[in-house]
Amino acid sequence: MATVGGIDGLSNWTDALCGAKVVVHLAARVHIMRDEAADPLTEFRRVNVEGTLNLARQAADAGVRRFIYLSSIKVNGEQTLCEQSFTVQDVPAPLDPYSISKHEAEESLRKLAQQTGMEVVIIRPPLVYGPGVKANFLAMMRWLHKGVPLPLGAIHNRRSLVALDNLVDLIITCLDHPAAANQTFLISDGEDLSTTELLRRMGLALGRPARLIPVPVSLLTSGAALLGRRDMAQRLCGSLQVDISKARALLGWKPPISVDEGLRRTAQGFLHETTL
Repeated sequence: MATVGGIDGLSNWTDALCGAKVVVHLAARVHIMRDEAADPLTEFRRVNVEGTLNLARQAADAGVRRFIYLSSIKVNGEQTLCEQSFTVQDVPAPLDPYSISKHEAEESLRKLAQQTGMEVVIIRPPLVYGPGVKANFLAMMRWLHKGVPLPLGAIHNRRSLVALDNLVDLIITCLDHPAAANQTFLISDGEDLSTTELLRRMGLALGRPARLIPVPVSLLTSGAALLGRRDMAQRLCGSLQVDISKARALLGWKPPISVDEGLRRTAQGFLHETTL
């Protein structure tokens, strides 16, 4: 397998693209918790926009038939009202440098598709979890595994997630499905959970029932604001729901595994790592 160095507007993909008919582009600048860049948006654009478009141009020149791009549900926005879902018809509302760069990459890819005839498929996932998951989801599992009491027992939001296996299955479907050409799809597990319910079900998967204290959401958000963590409170207490009806109708796709199975596989991976 051919490899390249960093991903930007100067990367040379010639060897990697030799003989390729479909490109699945998953790489991105993401999960920068404490960004020390002087201009974060410029750095996100360098990788996520310039790097993506450079790869796509070279792919089109190499005769690649289809380019599948993993974007982000953050292109739609940061949250939804409870029982309302993001759809592909929504006007994009990216708010942070990462989501702005992903939206700009989408727009650039659509223009390139019109210019070259290379088919582009865009997939916008919410939080992806599975064996090896990092960041906040990993921290949540560590808390649950240690039996740490958490003040998250009275949150009644609704959030869409997607298990890695479900995301991979949709990508595979999009490799050659005729109806996927030049389309944008949202994806989830098809079952939305509150933060409280997610913690309970993750605890069961880990064999460590969650110890949840029913602290009112108003106190959680006030406390987070005092600590300068409004963003954390929004992720824990806000809703973000995704409508996957387009993928169901146009591709005949449905999530092959349930939320509980996805959590079980994630827990198995975590427990395996903790025993090494």
